[in-house]
Amino acid sequence: MSELKKQVCFALYSASNAVMRAYRPLLDRLDLTYTQYLVMLSLWAEDGVSLKQIGQDTGLDAGTLTPIVKRLESKGWLTRTVSAEDERQKCVVLTDTGRALQAEVRASCLADNLRNQVDLNDAELTQLKGLCDRISSQLGR
Repeated sequence: MSELKKQVCFALYSASNAVMRAYRPLLDRLDLTYTQYLVMLSLWAEDGVSLKQIGQDTGLDAGTLTPIVKRLESKGWLTRTVSAEDERQKCVVLTDTGRALQAEVRASCLADNLRNQVDLNDAELTQLKGLCDRISSQLGR
């Protein structure tokens, strides 16, 4: 086994890329990139939040997040407004079209499609997610 194949970081990188490749055809039909999908998931969970909150939820920095949000706004899925609490902050709010997209995502069964492509049972998936969460937490995400 090569040194590269022995590396945990490479295994995580490869798995992450494989998951994104598996999601791509499903997300393409919805006109979403994977990172746009993450932002929308964050907003579907809690609408009307700051860019900072979305960044904390998704792990995306402001330099990455701002163009994604602008793109989603140009698609008509969200709007950015000045926060009522702090005029320096932008508040991101889903439009009706953005909320309707959530139903399309559910109907496309993204998670189920991916789940059917891997041979892991529920306990293994839960364990995998927990390990990934621990790594992220310990490395300061």
